[in-house]
Amino acid sequence: MTLAGIGAVLFDMDGTLVDSDAAVERAWERWAVEYTVDPVAALAIAHGSPADRTIRRLLPALDDSAVAAAAARQLSLQYDDLSDVTATVGAHDLLSALARLGLPWAVVTSADARLAEARLGAAGIVAPVLVTVEDVRVGKPDPEGYLRAAALLGVPVARCLVVEDAEVGLRAGRAAGAMTAALKGLDGDLRLADLAHLARHLQSTPTAP
Repeated sequence: MTLAGIGAVLFDMDGTLVDSDAAVERAWERWAVEYTVDPVAALAIAHGSPADRTIRRLLPALDDSAVAAAAARQLSLQYDDLSDVTATVGAHDLLSALARLGLPWAVVTSADARLAEARLGAAGIVAPVLVTVEDVRVGKPDPEGYLRAAALLGVPVARCLVVEDAEVGLRAGRAAGAMTAALKGLDGDLRLADLAHLARHLQSTPTAP
């Protein structure tokens, strides 16, 4: 894959820019106990998806209001659990490289704004453009979030690189028509060991005007 045509980078948050996996898992485990759901089953499908989508899969008998309440409870378990939330390996190196290259970037997350801002703040990251689950009608794997971020940046989505650590997010990026870079051994147009790997790629590749 060539990165010469990249005009913007669109990041997932949890597990991509922010190392929050432990906090996410703790919250889902606590929520699963409260709702009498197998924690293993919850963790198997929760990562990268909006809470309400995951809950509908786990508890299909719930009506819309019950799903909304369960999703709100799940998020409430995460808001103040920031003790071990940090930037992922290479995140700050990559963001510094994007600044030097003049490449715009955005964060597209399945978290709500309160949680996204808390976790990004804990990681020392300020997103110039942030698209949360509250900004879209349908969350990942629907492409709406990535399409919205590209539009807000004023960059055609075909010239955007979506960086993800979950298959559900990679599906969203592909559906949007973006190029994809995958972490954690997943399959994207580019496979990354960490974000410093992407920083090196971008700095060694001339970008299109």
